[in-house]
Amino acid sequence: MVVGEISQQRNLIIIGGGPGGYSAAIRGAQLGLSVTLIEQADLGGVCLNKGCIPSKIFTHAATKRSETKHLQDLGIGNGDDAFYVNKLLTYKDKVIAGLRAGVESLCKENQIEVISGKATFLGVDRIGVENGHQFDIFEFEQVIIATGSTPMMPLGLKEKGERILLSHEIFEIEEIPPHLIVNGQDYIALEVASSFAALGSKVTILFDDKGDTFDESINKELNRLFKRRKITVYKDVQLISTNETESEIAITFTNKNVEETITGSHFFLTGIRTPNVEPLGIKRIGIVQSDEGFIQVDGNMQTSIPSIYAIGDVTEGSLMAIKAIKQGKAAVEAIAGRKPEVDLTFLPIVAHTIPPIVSVGLTEQNARNFGMEVRVSQFPLAGNGYASITGKKDGFIKVIADSTTEIISGIHMIGEGAIEMSGTFVQLLEMAAKEEDVKFPLYAHPGFSEGLLEAVEGLIGQAIHIAPSKKKTLLKV
Repeated sequence: MVVGEISQQRNLIIIGGGPGGYSAAIRGAQLGLSVTLIEQADLGGVCLNKGCIPSKIFTHAATKRSETKHLQDLGIGNGDDAFYVNKLLTYKDKVIAGLRAGVESLCKENQIEVISGKATFLGVDRIGVENGHQFDIFEFEQVIIATGSTPMMPLGLKEKGERILLSHEIFEIEEIPPHLIVNGQDYIALEVASSFAALGSKVTILFDDKGDTFDESINKELNRLFKRRKITVYKDVQLISTNETESEIAITFTNKNVEETITGSHFFLTGIRTPNVEPLGIKRIGIVQSDEGFIQVDGNMQTSIPSIYAIGDVTEGSLMAIKAIKQGKAAVEAIAGRKPEVDLTFLPIVAHTIPPIVSVGLTEQNARNFGMEVRVSQFPLAGNGYASITGKKDGFIKVIADSTTEIISGIHMIGEGAIEMSGTFVQLLEMAAKEEDVKFPLYAHPGFSEGLLEAVEGLIGQAIHIAPSKKKTLLKV
């Protein structure tokens, strides 16, 4: 190993080139900071190269395959329902390469110094970067840790074999599993179950005993759709063991305190995500961490050491790219002397299932548990004209409002258009919108967004495309 004789001076160093890291780097450059970005693998991080983007390519393909019958109804296609996973993998690689090249170009255009290598803290103001036989030392004014997280096997299970797949591996698979068993309850597990069922796998999903992820109405609809698609669901599951052979894998678990064993061709686990901080050596410089190893930060993403910041999956809370991006921008704005604000109260939960799901704000049960007097309205997409045109009639939009103040406190949707409308849902809750704020604007017709209008109108019995309740209600005018 060749060690640099003297340390090099840097203004701002960002460790990790994922969405949070490179967004922070670009925002830093926009604010006039001299930025050095260190990444030990590919720019874009796990999200672009192995996580968010690959998974959405699979969910997009699965969605398109599920539309075969509707396309035939429109006179498109000849009934060929074949699926070629090798072509999908080629397409995935092409998209990822293009996006990664775009990130590399943006860093270059913003005059961001990009260094390949593995970073380690040598002190509160110095890091070492190892790249093959080269080892360089850098002194910094500020540094942002943006190294993400890694899925790990749950405690108590054997070491994983070839038929056990974690989130960074499932979208590299070169065959569609004949029988995929999915364990997990978050959006990743739901996306995997939904997508591979549409791509031809027999799917069994094992939900744990931690409760439902979404509003109870969403969960009920999701279970209905799983049943219709012949996805077998076990609830209140606790894993006991796995036993893998050359041709299959057996999963033993308790289901409502009864032990069962099922076999499949592959087993997907969401796993337990652990922050990628151990190789950094942060313990030796005294950065405060939680019991689980996540770095603790203040509202400006500053750690217990003033010159060191942390963002994204290495910090406590939701492990989502949108959180990392928001925190990354806020961290560099704080470093530049601005007064940023990061409020994750209305962080949307998004699942690219078939159909997609978005949840923002309080669920109905949350609101009632808080003692709120609420009005609740649920508009079925089957009543939406554009849903009939596109054949996307599954699902609904549900709105929860405080009956006293008329402020909307939660919006939940399962159905086509949910992902694109999620930004509107967040904006409405951020601005403490009242029912009238949603009713006043004009909505494109025909369009899925009309469903939001009708869901809000339904709070007071004014929805046009919902049959009136048998119980007469005095309408507001």
